Amino acid sequence: MLKETLTIDLVTTDLPGRDKNEVIRAMLDLLCNSGKVKDPEQALRDLLDHEAAMSTGMENGIAIPHAKTDAVDEMIAAVGVSRRKIEFENLDRKPSRIFIMTLSPRRGTGPHVQFLAGISRLLKDAGVRKKILKAKDKSELLQILTG
Repeated sequence: MLKETLTIDLVTTDLPGRDKNEVIRAMLDLLCNSGKVKDPEQALRDLLDHEAAMSTGMENGIAIPHAKTDAVDEMIAAVGVSRRKIEFENLDRKPSRIFIMTLSPRRGTGPHVQFLAGISRLLKDAGVRKKILKAKDKSELLQILTG
């Protein structure tokens, strides 16, 4: 599912932003580059509403901001690596540097769950996380993510 979902335009090794909201906006900008976000403002509202209800900061420096929204017709995803450590209210109380964002249509959950399962399996491996953080450019990052 990662190969079908991620393209060179949907990954970055130089994610801008100094805090949670700036990172969410930068990740949304990546998704908007796909041309598949019909209403960026609605998508941002849905992302921020979801984040306010429950932080998507995980463990091991990973955050997965996501939302169900009417702003997309199909599940889309992006991956970004920040040079900065960003406080994201992570479960382990450590900052994040690896960000995975998904937007899914309000109806259905299949592709969203499949994508998150695939990326979770990959990111469980500390060696893979280290390679992601050391990726020199987006081509290298995409290769690590999609094999």
